[in-house]
Amino acid sequence: MMTRREFLQTSAAMTAFAMASPGGASPLSPLGAEWFDRPMRWAQLNLSEDDVAKMDRAYWLDFFRRIHADALCLSAGGVVAFYPTKIKYQHRSKWLEGHEDFWTVMLEGCRKQDMVVLARTDPHATYDDVAEAHPDWISVGPDGKKRPHPDYPGMWLTCTLGPYNLDFMTEVTQEIVEMYDVDGIFANRWTGNGMCYCEHCRQDFRAAYSQDLPLERNPRNPVYRNYLKWEQARRFEIWEKWDGVIRKVRPNARYIANSGGGATSGLNMKKVGELAPTLFADRQCRERVMVPWANGKNGKEYRSTLGNKAIGGIFNVGIVSPYRWLNSTKSPAETRLWVQDGMANGLRPWFNMVSGQLHDKRGQKVIEDLYVWHYKNEKYFRNTSPVARIGIVYSQQTAEFYAGAADMHRLVEDPQLGFYQALIEARIPFEMVHELNLDAANLSRFKTLILPNIAALSDQQCQQLRDYVQKGGSLVATYETSLYDEQGNPRKDFALADLFGASFVSRANGKTALQNTYLYPEKSSPLYGSMLKGLEDADTIIGGTWQLNVKSHDEAGKQPLLRIPAVANLPMEKTFWTLDKTDAPEVFMNQIGAGRVVYFPWDIDRVYWEVMAYDHALLLLNAINWVNNEPHPLRVQGQGMFDATVWLQKDSMTVHLVNLTNPMAMRPQMHELIASPPQDVEVEIPKGKRVEKVHALMKTGAVQHTVNGSTLKFHVPSVLDYEVIAIDLV
Repeated sequence: MMTRREFLQTSAAMTAFAMASPGGASPLSPLGAEWFDRPMRWAQLNLSEDDVAKMDRAYWLDFFRRIHADALCLSAGGVVAFYPTKIKYQHRSKWLEGHEDFWTVMLEGCRKQDMVVLARTDPHATYDDVAEAHPDWISVGPDGKKRPHPDYPGMWLTCTLGPYNLDFMTEVTQEIVEMYDVDGIFANRWTGNGMCYCEHCRQDFRAAYSQDLPLERNPRNPVYRNYLKWEQARRFEIWEKWDGVIRKVRPNARYIANSGGGATSGLNMKKVGELAPTLFADRQCRERVMVPWANGKNGKEYRSTLGNKAIGGIFNVGIVSPYRWLNSTKSPAETRLWVQDGMANGLRPWFNMVSGQLHDKRGQKVIEDLYVWHYKNEKYFRNTSPVARIGIVYSQQTAEFYAGAADMHRLVEDPQLGFYQALIEARIPFEMVHELNLDAANLSRFKTLILPNIAALSDQQCQQLRDYVQKGGSLVATYETSLYDEQGNPRKDFALADLFGASFVSRANGKTALQNTYLYPEKSSPLYGSMLKGLEDADTIIGGTWQLNVKSHDEAGKQPLLRIPAVANLPMEKTFWTLDKTDAPEVFMNQIGAGRVVYFPWDIDRVYWEVMAYDHALLLLNAINWVNNEPHPLRVQGQGMFDATVWLQKDSMTVHLVNLTNPMAMRPQMHELIASPPQDVEVEIPKGKRVEKVHALMKTGAVQHTVNGSTLKFHVPSVLDYEVIAIDLV
């Protein structure tokens, strides 16, 4: 018999969990077994405690009807019970008396409109009486002290890895699905309140690994690595337990986790994609320095592991980050572009309204405008697949086991964002690829993969990439890619050195970024014209801030960019150059069979994101175009910055143009929409299909066009915020 320790260690492999099996016989939900793909426009009422008595229920039910919302997520239990719970220690709303039918009225009203309904729970906090009766349910810091709620006196943060979630919230979940005919439970803030040192976490971790919990988040520490695996295993154990309880009562209902994301996500996205029947990206607005296409990026990341499952994007009409003005209203222009970029990247809109009592009604109009337009054009948003030949790989292994929290941005996020921005500016369609989906079947649709400092790769993953290139695929890689194994342990050389045409020697700098470095364009290189296109007049180009010393393989040939060593930057009198160039290549361009590989042994992608030097954008795009070596499926010519995507539907395809040309493009809030200049568009039509009709969905009407072979050409006079060109096919 497997011991609990063996079970936890086996589970920690992140992919060992089997789906929880539904049991028992219960009446089916009236929506049928596969409701997950049906909803296209979601609503959420994130209730405040007094809403049960003060909220205008009729108003909201009518609003859902007007905007054609076909799904609702409504607060039910956890921190506050909005229904007459019988569970001890689940606090009923203080306003519930006399309004015990609140949930019944809302559920029945939604069902009359044929809406999907999820019940929202929140297990992150509880009260003094619970802390006194069950002190082991409360989250504990490394100092051994219980964690009070930072915002609300008389409440405590819970441990979400122990019996509070495993037992108490399981009971809450079961009670809700037994009392109400819901289609699932949506749990918010279920993944914890930081590393917990309560008695259960300490005992269970020691049972699994015979170790004490680590006191700091150091990815080089093998104990912390074990903690990451253990925490993952426990999260998925809770996920599957809740899902099993729900399905035992209502076989067609499911647990929907408020979780997921990209490389920095706390849960293994591969496993999330296997477990989740649908998922929603909870990034509700922009903050600080953030581009509008960040919402579309959510869609690409979720799709990388969920495939064709329905995914949604949660948004808020207010400014809720970094400061939480929960009942505010921001500029309609900001909301529109955020939601539209999600739509263009496959996200179905989900508005979140904090409190059912409207303190500012201005935000209602932008929701209604977006939803009504989306409803009228719904068939063109029932996508079957994106059209893209380029994929950006993202790596949770690199984030967790190598970079860690301290270096997450420099080593993981920023390199990825640099490539993302360059492709956006070039209007090139692309997708995101999870590091655990590098098998041949998943990669066959891509001509080119981009590896933005994917430092941590297993031998198997490297072999998958090697096989991909041998079959004609191409790579663009940067900096430390493949220099570490999947656990973040250093290798003596790049595992992909044979593809790079170079081997690792040493680091050019340690803990401090280099300054005043340059590149020398080597015009005698046969690859100069390909790498330096648009830079023919450049004598030197800005170099990297983090560089590796590498040794060229004999077959690498003469490369078009050479290193100029760092020059002193102060005092000014000492900024003289000692060398005009070296023979050390700063790019390696290799033809390997039918595939091509470009490797930069420095942080060109990261520097581009931080500095936005146009020379670096050109180098990145030249590298991509050289390895891709085929026309992109969408070409858009004209001034401005657009997020441009192409989608296939059952009998059509769509070209999406999101106009990001705005002085507030790189940070919120957009104050106005600014119409773009004309755009000329070329798109490749699928083989075996013929164009029947081309028409615009925003500026409604037919679009004049020409077809030459498989290429459709048309002209878009202007785009204010968003245009979708629908192409009906036969």
